[in-house]
Amino acid sequence: MTLLERFQLDGKVALITGASSGLGAAFATGLAEAGADIAICARRAEKLEQTRRAVEALGRRCVAVTADVSAPEDCTRVVEETVAALGRVDVLVNNAGVGTAVPATRETPEQFRQVIDVNLNGSYWMAQACARVMAPGSSIVNIGSVLGSTTAGLPQAAYSSSKAAIIGLTRDLAVQWTGRKGIRVNAIAPGFFPSEMTEQYPDGYLESQQARLPAGRPGEPEELTAALVFLASDASSYVTGIVLPVDGGMLAT
Repeated sequence: MTLLERFQLDGKVALITGASSGLGAAFATGLAEAGADIAICARRAEKLEQTRRAVEALGRRCVAVTADVSAPEDCTRVVEETVAALGRVDVLVNNAGVGTAVPATRETPEQFRQVIDVNLNGSYWMAQACARVMAPGSSIVNIGSVLGSTTAGLPQAAYSSSKAAIIGLTRDLAVQWTGRKGIRVNAIAPGFFPSEMTEQYPDGYLESQQARLPAGRPGEPEELTAALVFLASDASSYVTGIVLPVDGGMLAT
């Protein structure tokens, strides 16, 4: 295998959650460009169809499943439908997530639980379902956030807590599964990238945060997808249990 061949995903199947738009859709097309057939899931069926068509336009097979990852039975169903349609699951990208910016004294139990249910519990249920069918050499990539390790001026206790928990989940699953099952588990911690979440930020907020970035700008989806391809592919075959910041240097300041 040549060096460049290690980055290729030909013959593999990648499952991406939260792939109806934004970064999830970019992950789906990026992994398809690297050679993988794709399974995608999210709650919005119409948006999923747009992603499915984009993947198929690249010449790859794609199955789209409407699901809520906070429901364990939905996660099991997504994996079953993926295996039925595409034969296997080699890569899981736990991308589905929600965020809030509610002051801690006013955040309701329901608001807090919803974020934890999707961002943390959903990642665990989907990893659990995939690990039951994955072969040795498979890869799970959890999408965390730099906000799991720092703050950025908004009241985001629920979101930050969920992303900090992703770090612990990633490390524990890596220890449990890498040696015993041959499944590597890693995480990416994105900084500021264009997404549905950043579209909801107050006017001027992203610009105010750029001053703390050595790179001096937000990231581009392709830059994050390149890191994902590394962790999903055999290029990272000796990498497990890590959290890779892709943040323009934010955590270095």
